[in-house]
Amino acid sequence: MSDGTKIYIAGHRGMVGGAILRQLEARKAGGEAIETITRTSADLNLTDQTAVRDFMQTERPDVVILAAARVGGIHANNTYPADFIYDNLMIECNVIHQAFASGATRLLQLGSSCIYPRAVPQPMREDALLTGVLEPTNEPYAVAKIAGIKLCESYNRQHGVDYRSVMPTNLYGPGDNFHPENSHVLPALIRRFHEAAQSGAEEVVIWGSGKPRREFLHVDDMAEASLFVLDLPKDIYAASTQPMLSHINVGSGSDVSIRELAEMVAATTGFTGRITQDASKPDGTMRKLMDVSRLADMGWRAGIGLEQGIQGTYEWFLKQDAANLRSA
Repeated sequence: MSDGTKIYIAGHRGMVGGAILRQLEARKAGGEAIETITRTSADLNLTDQTAVRDFMQTERPDVVILAAARVGGIHANNTYPADFIYDNLMIECNVIHQAFASGATRLLQLGSSCIYPRAVPQPMREDALLTGVLEPTNEPYAVAKIAGIKLCESYNRQHGVDYRSVMPTNLYGPGDNFHPENSHVLPALIRRFHEAAQSGAEEVVIWGSGKPRREFLHVDDMAEASLFVLDLPKDIYAASTQPMLSHINVGSGSDVSIRELAEMVAATTGFTGRITQDASKPDGTMRKLMDVSRLADMGWRAGIGLEQGIQGTYEWFLKQDAANLRSA
C-alpha cells in the first residue's frame, strides 16, 4: 500500500475484520503511513443506504475492505434465511456502490466457499461458479455472496475500478462466535467438548453422520492472504483472473472429516468420553475443499496447521470464558 492510504475496514469487530485490522495496525507500527477507518454497527448501519452514503462521502477512503456480513452455521441459515439474504445483499450493495461514488478505486470483498454448487468436482475451482445447484441449507447466503462478486466484476467492467473478491474456506480462530446454536461447526464443537469435559459427561453427540469433509483456515492466515491479494499489482492480479472470473479462493488446501475434527477438538479440550453422531441432523454438502492453486502460484500459502490453530483458538476461548465469569 502507498503512503498516506486511508483504509476503511467494514466489519472490524468480526473475526476476519478484526484480524485484518490487527495486521494493518502492525504495519502502521512498523512505519507504514496508512490510516485505518472503522465504525461499529451501532455507529453505522451498513444496511442503511443513506447512512453509508453520508459516511463514505465524509471519510472518502482510498481503499475499502468489506469484511462485514451476517454469518452463521447450518442452524442459523435454516432458521433465518430472509435475514441472511436481505442483510448481506444490502451490505454489499451499499458499501460497494458508495465506495465507488466516494472515489474509492480499490476494494476487497470477502465472500465464502458456499458460493459453489453442491455437486461440484473437488477440489472446487473458481470457474465452478454458477455451474450447478447450490446447497439448500445456505442458498440465501450463497446467492448474496455471489451477488457481491458480480457487483465487483460489474463495477470493474463499467467504471475501470479495481474491486477484488476473495473466497475463504471455513474460518476459525480468535474472535469466533461460540454460540451453541448459531455458530459454525468448529467453534460449536470447541464449546460443546469443553463443557462436556468440565462437567465430566460420558458422551458428546455431534450433528450428522460425521462423514462430511471440511477444510479449515485460521483467521490470521485469512487476514494475511487478504492483504496479500489486495497488495498485488493490478497487472499481476488481472493476469491471474478473467473479466468474468475475478474472485480468488483462499484455503489451506487440505480437509478432514467432521468425525476427525471432533476427535481433534476432544483431545484439545481433554474430553475422554464417547463421540456419537445424530444421523437425523443434516450433513450439508459432503465435501468442500478449495482449489487454491491460483493463489499458491501467486506466492501465498497457509502457514498455521489445524491442530496448532485449534489449540490456540481453545486457549483464546478459555481466556474469554474466564473474563466472562469474572464480570458476571
